Amino acid sequence: MKVTAIKGVGEKTALALAKLNINEVEDVFLHLPRNYDIYERPILIKEIDNKAVVSIEGTVIRSLEMSHIKNLTVISTTIRDEAGDTIKVKWFNMPFLRNTVKYSMKFIFRGRIKRLNNSIVMEQPEILTLGKYDEKINEMQPIYSLTKGISNNLMIKTVKEALKMCNHKDYMPDDMRGKYDICEYKFAINNIHFPADYEALKLARKRLAFDEFFAFIYKMNKLKEKEIAIPNQYIINNFELSDNIIKNLEFELTNSQKSVLEDIRNDISGNKVMQRLIQGDVGSGKTIIAFLSMFDMAYAGLQSALMVPTEVLANQHYESINKIIEDNNLDISVVLLTGSMTAKQKKLAYEKIVNKEALIVIGTHAVFQEKVVYDKLALVVIDEQHRFGVMQRATLMEKGYNPHVIIMSATPIPRTLAIILYGEMDISIIDELPANRLPIKNCVVTKDYRPKAYKFIENQVNQGRQAYVICPMIEENDMLEAENVVDYANVLRENLPSNINVQYLHGKMSAEGKNDLLTKFYNNEIQVLVSTTVIEVGINVPNATVMMVENAERFSLASLHQLRGRVGRGNHQSYCVFISATNSEEKLKRLEILNKSNDGFYIASQDLKLRGPGDFFGIRQSGEMQFNIADIYTDADLIEKAKKAVEEFISKDYEFIDKNMNNDIFIIA
Repeated sequence: MKVTAIKGVGEKTALALAKLNINEVEDVFLHLPRNYDIYERPILIKEIDNKAVVSIEGTVIRSLEMSHIKNLTVISTTIRDEAGDTIKVKWFNMPFLRNTVKYSMKFIFRGRIKRLNNSIVMEQPEILTLGKYDEKINEMQPIYSLTKGISNNLMIKTVKEALKMCNHKDYMPDDMRGKYDICEYKFAINNIHFPADYEALKLARKRLAFDEFFAFIYKMNKLKEKEIAIPNQYIINNFELSDNIIKNLEFELTNSQKSVLEDIRNDISGNKVMQRLIQGDVGSGKTIIAFLSMFDMAYAGLQSALMVPTEVLANQHYESINKIIEDNNLDISVVLLTGSMTAKQKKLAYEKIVNKEALIVIGTHAVFQEKVVYDKLALVVIDEQHRFGVMQRATLMEKGYNPHVIIMSATPIPRTLAIILYGEMDISIIDELPANRLPIKNCVVTKDYRPKAYKFIENQVNQGRQAYVICPMIEENDMLEAENVVDYANVLRENLPSNINVQYLHGKMSAEGKNDLLTKFYNNEIQVLVSTTVIEVGINVPNATVMMVENAERFSLASLHQLRGRVGRGNHQSYCVFISATNSEEKLKRLEILNKSNDGFYIASQDLKLRGPGDFFGIRQSGEMQFNIADIYTDADLIEKAKKAVEEFISKDYEFIDKNMNNDIFIIA
């Protein structure tokens, strides 16, 4: 049903909602809040710390003053809390307050904290009597991702109207809901948007996370039914070429890499099609194993395709594999295929592929578009960090007539969990880093360290190196006190010499804009790149030696570890600086885990122990296996339950139609 069926949504609003990928009524249900504005118990002024919005019970100790700044009327006063501490409060264009807020009156003031130099100010606070505020305690107002023409109030109104139309029959029978301890779908969808209280929100989130895992595993099972023991049409027994390439490499493969390569060789020389997951920490050397396997296919006259998340990485791999070809005097043609290529360039690439002139194809999702016709596609390698749905995977299999498949994953998923998530695949693990890699030096500091960090970045750039700076947000947010890339880039420009080129990058930029910036960073035309976690995958810049993460306490440890993996990829010593905006001992202790270990599996296991369901209020990890609301670490127990539920569901021949959830939940990659 079109979104215009919702009361109050006309064509103009529908066009704006379409920018948020909301076209149908059900899309509104799935546009989940990114956060909640919660009326919490008032705190003392000294407890503000790094909070963005607070409530303070205070007494007015100064008559309201009025001033004018350009077109703004500024009303200000000072309030004192019960501990005797004071804070200045300001309102804009609200002169009538002088008649309602008087000296010695006591209210609950709830507003945004603004930090100016060494002082703090509360801006535009809501004023409530103690009785009125008690009525609002723990009330949770949803905050949505928005676009031009859609305010948060309009989104709230639209969601409320859409929920009146929600009449889905729950696919999960009552007895199974009780068995797996999940609430009804209708309760979940109502309380994820408008929670009755925090407990209701947790129940709602649990059900929706369960649904995502259920859909995922159900589709995996259906896919597995079709793929069991597919006969191997491309049997390879000759590995002479890859053996010679290994001898000429500038480095020696680790024992772990050799073991994984042996697994692949056993697969492709066997009787059934290879379905193998190569799991290895960031920088462990998965790509060279993929290259060697592709060369083995080429030596047999068969085609291979490698799909990666970004055009920049595709270009880097294209250059790397061509260097190997040049170093070994090989007569093998490689083509690059990306979305930004001109029609003429794509046509030439298509011709080389269909004529089998090119035996190796490297690119983004463009390598599997409809116009690409392969002669004998025998091996497909997919970087897991690219979202890749079930239907796309089916298309892939059809293109190659059941090719061998390698999935490369940098996600440190415990093996038992990986067996569930990659049920139809064999798993190989690379658990060693190359011998020439210097361990990254880490430090966890508070925001007072920033001036030293800026100076350190400057020194590294003067030595010819480059730096990443990660912020949690794209732009300033009224409800969160966290650094954003737009403002932070300006701060760095002010603090660093003018000859250092500082630019910012975020996920809402066009693909062309992102690729242009990443290419310039790779070529050292940009020395400092301020970014959101969009650079967590799909970029390899050996010259980058500094990773500085602002508001590190807002990220999962697994995500921070992935970010850290962007440096330490060259021969230079690399550094990672985690800056916490809070002095909380608990949060600093959590970040110290990153100081103790560079082992992604260890960090992920610690992350699982430390994180709780409440963490979904903050910045969720990005990167691989990210569902809309579920998390493979904190919800590991739900994955187990969903797996058992799917098995029972199928055994009882129940019908499952994935209409309540996102049909593009990706299976692999």
